[in-house]
Amino acid sequence: MTDNNYDTLIIGSGLAGFSLALHLAQYQKVCIVTKQAAESGASSWAQGGIAAALSNEDSPSQHVQDTLIAGSGLCDEGITRFVTENAADAIHWLIDQGVIFTYDQTSETGYHLTQEGGHSTRRIIHSGDATGKAVQQALIQKIRLHPNITVLEHHIAIDLITDDRLTDSTKDRNKRCIGAYILDKKKDKVLSFAAQNTVLATGGASKVYLYTTNPDTATGDGIAMGWRAGCRIANMEFIQFHPTCLYHPHAKSFLISEAVRGEGGLLKLPNGERFMLWHDQRGELAPRDIVARAIDFEMKKRGLDCVYLDISHKPENFLKAHFPTIYARCLKLGIDITKEPIPVVPAAHYTCGGVITDNHGKTDLSNLYAIGETAHTGLHGANRLASNSLLECLVLAQTAGSDIINQPTNELPKLPDWDESRVTDADEEIVIAHNWDELRRFMWNYVGIVRTTKRLQRAQHRIELLREEINEYYTNFRVTSDLLELRNLVDSADLIVRCALQRHESRGLHYSKDYPDTLPLAENTVLKREIR
Repeated sequence: MTDNNYDTLIIGSGLAGFSLALHLAQYQKVCIVTKQAAESGASSWAQGGIAAALSNEDSPSQHVQDTLIAGSGLCDEGITRFVTENAADAIHWLIDQGVIFTYDQTSETGYHLTQEGGHSTRRIIHSGDATGKAVQQALIQKIRLHPNITVLEHHIAIDLITDDRLTDSTKDRNKRCIGAYILDKKKDKVLSFAAQNTVLATGGASKVYLYTTNPDTATGDGIAMGWRAGCRIANMEFIQFHPTCLYHPHAKSFLISEAVRGEGGLLKLPNGERFMLWHDQRGELAPRDIVARAIDFEMKKRGLDCVYLDISHKPENFLKAHFPTIYARCLKLGIDITKEPIPVVPAAHYTCGGVITDNHGKTDLSNLYAIGETAHTGLHGANRLASNSLLECLVLAQTAGSDIINQPTNELPKLPDWDESRVTDADEEIVIAHNWDELRRFMWNYVGIVRTTKRLQRAQHRIELLREEINEYYTNFRVTSDLLELRNLVDSADLIVRCALQRHESRGLHYSKDYPDTLPLAENTVLKREIR
């Protein structure tokens, strides 16, 4: 029996999902499902800020050009223009929600704007060096108090429910999403959720790699669920590796913000020599794909474990004021950024591809939307411009909300219960842990910053073997959170490799030794699943 009926079901608790919930809640009842605490979304980890043309020296058109250049010919110019032209309104909406950005009385805007790699001017509005956390905290306060928003923590989505499960009458029309199966992790019980509209807002799939700046929740859940339900997927080969992740043998990966380079940080070899100008005339302010490849090249050429990011030449008070989180985190590990350089390495950071949507977040399935990092709108092209991700979350949440509000209300059918009649408890949980580790290691080694066809084919073969084991587990044993995340990671890894094998060129974030040149015609890689 379906006890959970909502106007809109939002799967995910990042900036995209939270923003959408607040836009919708004045008109309908909304449920946010999140697999950990509501504050645990990847958006909270965002340090740098949000790109928006706010000063008189800047313009949306200039922002468009910077985005198009970074995207290496694959950005959709229409969506890029739409997002950048709505950026200022998105920032003002956040301020209205109580977000406090860093002030600067000498600035015409009243706020401190910083510059990051790929941007031609200062346009990043921020809250210290923990913008994502500041934004999420402000929004979740509103969400917790809103009577029309239900937040279900420690619930993980298993799969979408489409109306073709109930009838064969969908052959001549688009399938319709009518809800999702959700595992209550604390009660170990699978529930059926019915909804007029369902939204995938689960973030990206960077956890598929051994080294990542993302939280453990970034397992590609929404992308994998959308794919299994029949949505087209685009450009999954474009995984952005952030150039500067803290390197420390005894610490978990920690992002060193793009803004450190934007404020004058210099990348150096262990002997103190700068190297970025050997690779690009923009030096440390080159786009992320170029900087990440340059670091990877120098590390492999010289057999280094890391390179160094040095901003110790800036005043101590400036560093403590602008980078308090980075300063404190490094100091705990014995690194004083006011006096010494920071050891850094590239790490998987952002999924530029995803579930194909229009500029209202609509997917191929009726009543199913995807927003944020889960979606492929065409904004990021082959390489995301720094600080455009939070902006996309805000603008597309608003447009998706407008579209959802205007959707007709349909009678929801009774959903089939989750069938556990032929499963038992898993007997060897160690298999899941082993497969998880194996997947992330070979994805890092074979499908990383620099790729070859042979490495990609090896990865594809390993993925097929893992999928067989996981499908056997999924079929025969009760689902667990770890199993579901591993299943989604394997599907995401498969999509990344399949897209990479189809691209016979090097473009943006995808660099192949076998195809080092960029083709004259820029085309998206689109995958469509044949569902029998």
